[in-house]
Amino acid sequence: MTAALQAQGLGKRYGRRWALTDCTLDLPAGRVVGLVGPNGAGKSTLLNLAVGMLTPTAGSIDVLGSAAGTSQLARIGFVAQDTPTYARLSIADHLKLGAHLNPGWDETLANGRIQRLGLDPKQRAGRLSGGQRAQLALTLGIAKRPELLILDEPVAALDPLARREFLQDLMEAVAEQELSVVLSSHLVSDVERSCDYLVVLVDSRVQVSGDIDTLLATHYRLVGPRRDEKSLPHNQRVISASHTDRQSTLLIRTDEPILDPAWTVTQLTLEDLVLAYMGRSSQTKQNDRPVLEVQR
Repeated sequence: MTAALQAQGLGKRYGRRWALTDCTLDLPAGRVVGLVGPNGAGKSTLLNLAVGMLTPTAGSIDVLGSAAGTSQLARIGFVAQDTPTYARLSIADHLKLGAHLNPGWDETLANGRIQRLGLDPKQRAGRLSGGQRAQLALTLGIAKRPELLILDEPVAALDPLARREFLQDLMEAVAEQELSVVLSSHLVSDVERSCDYLVVLVDSRVQVSGDIDTLLATHYRLVGPRRDEKSLPHNQRVISASHTDRQSTLLIRTDEPILDPAWTVTQLTLEDLVLAYMGRSSQTKQNDRPVLEVQR
């Protein structure tokens, strides 16, 4: 099966600042991927590169088996961070525009969603609530029948009830249409509720990615007598460490059983795991930055 998104050494630079650096990813198709990271981590940059709104400074990015770009737009649904709609256009006008611009438009799906949501097709988008605008944007994204749906923090400004309703509708669409989804969020609860694959992006770099169940099964918290983490077995990778005079607390990743009886071992929650990677220092030096590609 073709990967939903593949990036190799991907980077985007604005002046002297790298918004994304050395990004290498292979996101499987048919999954709901949660892209998590603090503000300014590079999440929106990665997604805008995926839909062809930006061009890479370094490296490459493929979407659905082909180079990212405008030629792929018919196969991709995209809901940007501010869930953009046209304030002066009615809901019906938005659906007509969607039908005009998208050859695979599913009018029955679009009208059915609007009716089920209890929205008046004659109402202008500028008079909708934030949750209603987000639902309209989601309707436009899925009614084009995309193979990949990309959502850039679409629920960040919504209240908890509207956010839950949006994510429930998203999961229904995933089940009905067998979509691949990349959902950017800084709320771990949203990822836990709706995603089965995780990418953590910090300081413009990918810190960890993988199947959520596998990641949770291979990360542990070790608590025991104070110990230098360098003394751990080579198959135990330390993600974070804290120490008191007598005690050490280590968060590690390993595929092997932990046999040392000195440790009290517990597994991590998804929030523990995400925060552990988000708390790591980038420690990236200038000469680690990718070399700019020469444009000919």
